[in-house]
Amino acid sequence: MRQRTPVFVNILIITVLLVIFYYLFVQSYSFLTSPYFWGTVVISAVLAYIHSAIGDLIENNKFKKLTAEEKSAYLAEKKISYFTRLYSAAFKKQSDTEEKDILIDHGFDGIMELDNQLPKWWVGLFYFGTVFCIVYICAYSFTDFAHPLSEYDQEYKTQEAAIAKYLAEQPPVTIESAKFSEDNIAAGEEIFKSNCVSCHSDGGKGGIGPNLTDNFWHNQPEKTLFKNVFHVVENGVTGTAMQAWGKNGVLTGSDIEKVAAYVYSINQMKKPITPAEGGAPPYGDEAHWEKQ
Repeated sequence: MRQRTPVFVNILIITVLLVIFYYLFVQSYSFLTSPYFWGTVVISAVLAYIHSAIGDLIENNKFKKLTAEEKSAYLAEKKISYFTRLYSAAFKKQSDTEEKDILIDHGFDGIMELDNQLPKWWVGLFYFGTVFCIVYICAYSFTDFAHPLSEYDQEYKTQEAAIAKYLAEQPPVTIESAKFSEDNIAAGEEIFKSNCVSCHSDGGKGGIGPNLTDNFWHNQPEKTLFKNVFHVVENGVTGTAMQAWGKNGVLTGSDIEKVAAYVYSINQMKKPITPAEGGAPPYGDEAHWEKQ
């Protein structure tokens, strides 16, 4: 008779499988606090004990039919621990006598074929993989599990909510709190392209509005260039097409901070675009900005 797997090993395997299957459908470990999950574990454990008890009855019945020699060999093998027998079945090499018993009567080039059984761990992994694939395909086909688009949408909404919460908790950017940062230049350029190029043209070279790349400014209410741009964008210029983007609610303080960073960069970090290069002629007075 073959030795049977201990019931505690079966319960452990069943519990691991239940965790995997629950996770496939729930997509989180929140089920670990659910009474339904643990109820399933308890019911499975009870069924495993019942199965083991039935197996004991069948084993006892078969044991009675064995010869004295077979009973002695069976009891001796049963004294070996389950894990030792499992290891031996997977890795231990059989003796010459055992090899002779499973030798198949054909071979090639001196290599003889043995009728070995597959290791139990290999068979177990094969069946586990088969069942897992079936459950995975069902989960993929009939739930949102493992769908990249669904996962992307969920992560996108989570990030959007986190950004909205962060912005709501942050104090509004004002001319007093605004600071120049090179990290804002790229975002400021995009806002500039969406709202400012119609008057100031690409790169701020000027058109209907003045050239933003030279050092001549008609409006100089602030002492530093960055703060000056913030002030003009926020409040506009009376009597001109320059509207109050901030006061009108078109741009937020954060948006204006980014635009001011971009204008500062094209004025201070790049060469001015002269009229010969397509830039608008100087307009206003030469500025003497304080250092930022």
